[in-house]
Amino acid sequence: MALPEISRSMLKNSLVLGLFAIVTVGVVALTQLGTRDRIAAAERDAQARALSEILPAGSYDNHLLDNSISVFDPELLGNKTAQDAYIALKGTQPTAVILKVTAPDGYGGAIHLLVGVQASGSLAGVRALSHKETPGLGDKIDLAKSQWIRAFDGKSLSNPDADGWAVKKDRGQFDQFAGATITPRAVVKAVHKALQYVDAHKSELFAAKSSESGAN
Repeated sequence: MALPEISRSMLKNSLVLGLFAIVTVGVVALTQLGTRDRIAAAERDAQARALSEILPAGSYDNHLLDNSISVFDPELLGNKTAQDAYIALKGTQPTAVILKVTAPDGYGGAIHLLVGVQASGSLAGVRALSHKETPGLGDKIDLAKSQWIRAFDGKSLSNPDADGWAVKKDRGQFDQFAGATITPRAVVKAVHKALQYVDAHKSELFAAKSSESGAN
């Protein structure tokens, strides 16, 4: 029995739509395959640039992303899962480590930081990775908004002493922001704890290794 005209039309439209869907999925898949490597490379380059901003030029000669170890210490690093710690090398000798640190007690929530510590125990630099602090107040932890974060450069566990690792409102040595004390207080505390972590794990963080060995 011949199909009614309307049924033939519906069948034809369904086949066309099905074919269109298959072609579309195929194009999307091919596009993703073609751009995936480029996207991954761009993300890797962005990560490398962020890490390189922490350390002085000439203080290492390896690609930071190629030398890392997994670290986990919720109490001192503030992270809920293991994170990569990037090891800077000069030849085979570690010169610094860059840690991903979380200050859980920011005003707007968790503040994610990069903390670079030299083998000598002094801070190479600190940068804010992400946060939800109040614009115009707490966001002064961003280098683009303020030079405040550079106050950590060169500091260590002994410079200042334990009492000095606080904002001035708490009788410490670090400035707070006008109208926003919680944010800098959280960052100072997190950086101090990161230094304590490095001091407690010197042997594993600064063990000599090949700059060509790749990530651990």
